[in-house]
Amino acid sequence: MAVTLANVNSASGLKKFDEYLLTRSYITGYQASKDDITVYTAFSQPPSAEYVNASRWYKHIDALLRISGVSGDGSGVKVEGSLPVEDETIATPPPADTKATSADDDDDDVDLFGEETEEEKKAAEERAAAVKASSKKKESGKSSVLLDVKPWDDETDMKKLEEAVRGVQMEGLNWGASKLAPVGYGIKKMQIMLTIVDDLVSVDNLIEDHLMSEPINEYVQSCDIVAFNKI
Repeated sequence: MAVTLANVNSASGLKKFDEYLLTRSYITGYQASKDDITVYTAFSQPPSAEYVNASRWYKHIDALLRISGVSGDGSGVKVEGSLPVEDETIATPPPADTKATSADDDDDDVDLFGEETEEEKKAAEERAAAVKASSKKKESGKSSVLLDVKPWDDETDMKKLEEAVRGVQMEGLNWGASKLAPVGYGIKKMQIMLTIVDDLVSVDNLIEDHLMSEPINEYVQSCDIVAFNKI
């Protein structure tokens, strides 16, 4: 089902978007898709840190575009106050400028798209940069993973648990958005996204050798793979 979002460049729209991401890592589904790119390009500027969920999502999508690109189709999304992004624009870089081949072209060429505002120009530049990064830097052999990380009990400090998990750093591993979800009896688990380079990182080894080992196992009781998708 297609999703409709308010204008993310207005204070009220951004607040609603931040609340929308409270229980979600991506716009639709459990992996980054063209829906995320559509919303990403609708922003005239990155959301401020005041909007925690929106800011975290924006930085994650920005990192994906720079590292591996986004290939998921999504379910469809519309952002009020922004121009629709065509599939061709997302999947392929913009065509080369052919104006130079015409001897009659000059500074008085007719602008087929009309006058652009500063916000539209900036959004177009960001969209072009995202497409360029996606097309040039997309590599094979990467995966998007969703983990369930469960604490020992309801007295476990979930903030320290998240800090310990994110403290695991290695080449080819990039942590993404996270959220807390209720398990029962007052206990909450952490769901966290990560992107890995398959040749460099084994999820099984990451869990066994790092997340379930000292000192992190002081906070983590178990860690399970919920979703694993090739990018």
